[in-house]
Amino acid sequence: MTQYLISVIHAEQGPDWVEEGVDMQEVFAKVDAFNKGLQESGSWVFAGGLEPPSSATVVDATGAEVLVTDGPYAETKEQLGGFWVVEAPDLDAALDIAKKGSAACMGAVEVRPFQAE
Repeated sequence: MTQYLISVIHAEQGPDWVEEGVDMQEVFAKVDAFNKGLQESGSWVFAGGLEPPSSATVVDATGAEVLVTDGPYAETKEQLGGFWVVEAPDLDAALDIAKKGSAACMGAVEVRPFQAE
């Protein structure tokens, strides 16, 4: 089986569910149910939510001196808000998992396979 990264994409400041009238407890319950289903199906590897991009620290050791700066690394409107690592037999199966994850977290997700070892 191949492992896939399913990345949750948020606006830089995070999802604006409060203004949209979304009940956060409902989102948490949907994600918890999705996670439980992944675990029961054997597709679960691990998952996690991330703190906002403003909490990031960038470390660059490619030069003569190591540079450590307050992040984020990328200056973009969208940022990684969380992720799942899942196992699936093929891309179509991973996309089916991603559809359920997107519905659970009420946001767009990106699916990418890990490189073969």
